[in-house]
Amino acid sequence: MTYQSRPSSRSAIIITTLEGVPGRTITQHFGLVQGSTIRAKHIGRDIAAGFKNLVGGELHGYTELLQEARQEATDRMLQQAAQMGANAVVNVRYSTSSVAQGAAELFAYGTAVRVD
Repeated sequence: MTYQSRPSSRSAIIITTLEGVPGRTITQHFGLVQGSTIRAKHIGRDIAAGFKNLVGGELHGYTELLQEARQEATDRMLQQAAQMGANAVVNVRYSTSSVAQGAAELFAYGTAVRVD
């Protein structure tokens, strides 16, 4: 997976799960960058999820919650990479963990690099 960060950002940063950027040469390594967010469940989403469990199907409220959390963690990781002077983040990975009942952390991390 390779894509560029949001077009609205000042300078787009390439993000990839690969060890390098295809067609580009890594000229400088800056090291680990990371971003995280902790999100709690929402009572309204819990009620809707309870009803959905009865009939089956996607839990849209939780899907949206996770998408928002992934985007926020990614944005924080990219902000750290930009502060280091990187124009790409390689080997991007995501992880989740429970930090309290009803709350979870979403963690994004990768290696900040400069590519030509």
